This record gives sequence, C-alpha cells and structure tokens, in this order.
Amino acid sequence: MCRNQKIIKWNKNVKFRCPLFTAIRVMAMLAVSASVSSAITVVDDSGESLSFSQPVKRIISLAPHITELLYAAGAEKQILGTVSYSDYPPAAKQLPVIGSYVKADYERVLAAQPEVVMYWKSGNPENMVNGIRKLNLKLFNSEPDNFEDVAASLIELGKLLGTEKIANLRAQQYLQRLSALRKKYSNKNNKKVRVFYQVWNQPLMTINQQHLINDVIDFCGGVNVFAALDNIAPTVDIESVMQKNPDVIVAGMAKGREQWLHEWQKWQTIDAVKNKALYSIDASLIVRQTPRILDGTEKMCELLQQYRDEIVKVQ
Repeated sequence: MCRNQKIIKWNKNVKFRCPLFTAIRVMAMLAVSASVSSAITVVDDSGESLSFSQPVKRIISLAPHITELLYAAGAEKQILGTVSYSDYPPAAKQLPVIGSYVKADYERVLAAQPEVVMYWKSGNPENMVNGIRKLNLKLFNSEPDNFEDVAASLIELGKLLGTEKIANLRAQQYLQRLSALRKKYSNKNNKKVRVFYQVWNQPLMTINQQHLINDVIDFCGGVNVFAALDNIAPTVDIESVMQKNPDVIVAGMAKGREQWLHEWQKWQTIDAVKNKALYSIDASLIVRQTPRILDGTEKMCELLQQYRDEIVKVQ
C-alpha cells in the first residue's frame, strides 16, 4: 500500500498515483517490450486501447510536451505536425504548425493524413478533441502524471512507433537519473519548506496536488501551500497567499516575466518576501511531463536547499 496515495479521475477511469506501483509497471513494460509481436496494442493515459497491424509512421502532436516526448522516444521523423510553443528540442521548431494547443486547423490535420493524433486531455479543449474525433482519426491521450509515468510513456511510445530500442534506453537512463537524484537529496530534506508556486501573475495562478509540479516540490522536501485546492491549476488571490504565508515563492518563468518577482515586494508581511526567498525557475523545465522534468526537479531542490542554507540556519 502506498502512503499519501493520490487519485485522479479521468471520466470513468481512476488512476492511482503510486510511485512504487508505477515503477514496478515500468520495469514489467521494459521486459515485455523485448518480445515484439506482429500486432501492436497500446494503452493511452485515459485507459483507452488502440491496436495497429504495424508500427505507426505518421503522427500529429497537439501539445509541446507530446512533441518533446516523441523526440525523446526516437520518433522525430514520424511527426507530421505540431502546435505552437513546441520548441524543444530546437529541431522541433522546424516542424509544420497546425495550430495551437487550444485551437487546431482541422483541414491541415486531415490533409496530413496521420495514423494517430496525440492529444493532451487536461490542456486541449474538449470541443477541439471532439472535432478531430469527427474526422475519423485515431486519438491517443498523453498525460504522464508522476515521475515514473514519464518513463512508462516513453516505453509505450516506442512500442507504438517501432522505436523500442531508443525509447527503452532513454526510459532506463531517465529512471537511473531519477534514482540518483533521490539519493542525492534524500538526506537534505529534513526541514520542510512551505512553497507557493506561481504559474501566472494576472490572474494569479498556482497548482494543486494533482499536478506533476506538486510532486517535484514534494520530492525536494517542500510543501505546496495550495495542494488541497480542487482545480489542477487554480486561480488564487493575494489575500490567500498572505494567509498561507509561504516560506518560499517560486515563479515558473520564461524570458520577459522577470517583473513577476518584483511585484511581490509590496507584500512584506509574507515571510518569503520579508526573507527575500523569491526564486524563479525555467517553466519549460518543470511544467512539461518529459525527461527534462528532472532538470527542473534538480533546480527546485537546489533552490529549496539554498533557502535552508541561507535563511533557516540564520533563524
């Protein structure tokens, strides 16, 4: 039985977020993938099963994290198109863009003649997904929601796309690095740090316990002050943040958003502001469910350890 087990409901499906269970599942997948049969059956992150007579060679991605996963799985030559902000790896910027993750060009999608369209259930609007479904195209939901699920996704994509060798290797490398990070930071998390993670400034947005970023914070010995909220990406107000009084504020930033941290200076009653524990992290490293989540995790752990070293020891 897992401690602090989290449950997420996807329509009629219930997904149990148990790292130990998922890790065992990933190792089983690696073993099974060694024996390849002529028929290919994969299960997406909604629990939907898809079958093919041979590996898929033509695929469209409807989210930046999906594009990144496809590259990591060795399927870059099979991507027919993607959406805006699919900017990693750099080669992805050269792919045809068929719209954004909230609005796809159905004509361009159909004209590309994909065998599968990969979508993001929590991010792509339901009406957009249904619009593509009406084109009689097969859909595959990609939504890894914990660390081990990223490896599981790579393995399943390798099976779907016929790139098992590179996908399985990268899944193993990812799991080895995850294990190394756990060992590195397991003895440094004695002091729990209360964290407010800022997704956006106007409106002020954060994440709850269902988001992978919450797992990152927990991994690094932090406590997400808004973990208990119902919405996966809730809007909050300044008064709520003041009431929670976080030790640290971490803003997920891209270039041009540096003013976010400066805006907190007017709220000196918040401990994070008073102690100058205002940090930023590259949003693309922490918000996308890809192998780079470990880059974001290492950075988050470094920031929280910096707080312990600079603030906690002084108090």
